[in-house]
Amino acid sequence: MAEQNNQPAQEMTQQELSEQIKIRREKLAQLQAEGKDPFEITKCEVTHHSDEIKDNFDELEGKDVAIAGRLMSKRIMGKASFCNIQDRNGNIQSYVSRNDIGDEAYAAFKKFDIGDLISIKGFVFKTKTGEVSVHAKEVTLLSKSLQVLPEKFHGLKDQELRYRQRYLDLIVNPEVRDTFIKRSRIITEIRKFLDGKGFLEVETPVLQTIPGGASARPFITHHNTLDIDMYCRIALELPLKRLIVGGFERVYEIGRVFRNEGISVRHNPEFTLMELYQAYTDYNGMMDITEEMFRTVAQNVLGTTKVVYGGHELDLGKPFARKTMVDAVKEFSGVDFDQVADTAEAKRIADEHHVEYEERHVKGDILNLFFEEFVEKNLIQPTFIIDYPVEISPLTKRKPDKPEFTERFELFIVGREYGNAYSELNDPIDQRHRFEYQEYLREAGDDEANMIDEDFLTALEYGMPPTGGLGVGIDRFVMLLTESVSIRDVILFPTMKPLDMPKKAETKAPAAVAAPVAEKIDFSNVKVEPLFEEFVDFDTFAKSDYRAVKVKACEAVPKSKKLLKFVLDDGSGTDRVILSGIHEFYEPEELVGKTCIAITNLPPRNMMGIDSCGMLISAVHEVDGHEGLNLLMVDDRIPAGAKLY
Repeated sequence: MAEQNNQPAQEMTQQELSEQIKIRREKLAQLQAEGKDPFEITKCEVTHHSDEIKDNFDELEGKDVAIAGRLMSKRIMGKASFCNIQDRNGNIQSYVSRNDIGDEAYAAFKKFDIGDLISIKGFVFKTKTGEVSVHAKEVTLLSKSLQVLPEKFHGLKDQELRYRQRYLDLIVNPEVRDTFIKRSRIITEIRKFLDGKGFLEVETPVLQTIPGGASARPFITHHNTLDIDMYCRIALELPLKRLIVGGFERVYEIGRVFRNEGISVRHNPEFTLMELYQAYTDYNGMMDITEEMFRTVAQNVLGTTKVVYGGHELDLGKPFARKTMVDAVKEFSGVDFDQVADTAEAKRIADEHHVEYEERHVKGDILNLFFEEFVEKNLIQPTFIIDYPVEISPLTKRKPDKPEFTERFELFIVGREYGNAYSELNDPIDQRHRFEYQEYLREAGDDEANMIDEDFLTALEYGMPPTGGLGVGIDRFVMLLTESVSIRDVILFPTMKPLDMPKKAETKAPAAVAAPVAEKIDFSNVKVEPLFEEFVDFDTFAKSDYRAVKVKACEAVPKSKKLLKFVLDDGSGTDRVILSGIHEFYEPEELVGKTCIAITNLPPRNMMGIDSCGMLISAVHEVDGHEGLNLLMVDDRIPAGAKLY
């Protein structure tokens, strides 16, 4: 029967947990007092891992082995015990007997705790039940675990805790370890594939003076010695294309990039990107290499090209579909943008189809908005969407026969984008005009628009050959091949908001504590909308169903600067999705866990391809000509679904 001090953390009260931590520290202190400090051990012999012993039992039976790992379970049965050791490749049982290791060593073994790191030397055998095991002849404590591990199947299901304490996640959830082993293999296979195609792997700067290669908001830092602001790179593109100018005909890089944007199940501020560039080919060549790479990596890592994701059966072994953006929009919305004359007509059609746009948007932008609204969610099987408008493709070569479009594609699978590629623009004059238009957009308030990179323009003026370029988000690719729901499930240490902000140290104790003074707020320069003069009858008002709702998840809506997507608990047992245009005032991560007020019986409204079922209540006002907004948040003790009267 197991000892009481091996209770999993989930089954203990907080008081019991604290007591067990205290006992573990006392055990360590006793060991140190006896001159047996495990932390003084610098190495131990390991001859085999668990899977090697199990897979090669016939060869190893009766032979001595040395294993090491974490003690995950222990059954004390008088003079003999069984324990389970977890190493990097799995776990294996060990039989420990007082007669084999001696009285003193066995007494010490009985005091070991779950989570301790130990080594065992012994011979390989099978128990009466047929389980491959190691019969211990020597047991050594290598490292003392001072914390109590969560119970394997119930103790670490809190997603937030799993991401914050990934080390615990890897210990108690073997499937998580398998995901990250598979991630490593995926990246290895990508490198093998590209190396086999004659590509040269290179490294380019993470810190840049001009962020370029993508439309994204960068992180800004400062170099003290040079006394200049610098940016964490948002893409790998421009340095790699400089290398094409320099004569490297095939280059690629796999590296971290950083975008100062929202966090969601598909977005992390830092992520891994693969970009490659090949001289003397175009976007058709990039489609061929993308399709072959996805197929080859899946086959080599999974042993099959058939993948299940989001309940959909996918076959990466079949030819990927290829559709122009115009044809795809026509297929799913009924609007043929080849027949739309100009921006004014495009905006009129957008109004008719309830597609939101900004005043600065032109025809090409609105075509892309239609694509996002009507098409993306329908692209389940691997599909290349080709020929993007020039307005949203500042680094891409125009189509010779249709100059308002570019030779660009994106790969979509299950409604998500997995790759982006161009026939690279190598005309320095056209490139300058594109940069100048991007600069105009920045001045108009688009902080994701490109800056003018004079050095890159100079490089192009020396001559860049016709070139195809491709970018693939490694994290999303890993999500696809591991059937992971969130990008955080495939990034070992995803970005998280600190639980507690650092407290400022007090340099001097106050002589006396003053009574708290209520903050005085100046509302003299605040304007609010006039009260409605028209009355509404009570029966009509009573039909509006105002409820308290809990924010379970919140993320920025892709391609929208204003909208946040809320997943809410409204007390019904079914998640409710509401979109609200308050991103200017709140970051999504700060709203998770809050209790808000919503109208829940409004008809669904489709926004950016998502049905918004209700409306969150905010208070709006005007200060010095600028809009102010406060999302109405109430006491967290109010339960989800509580009705307002």
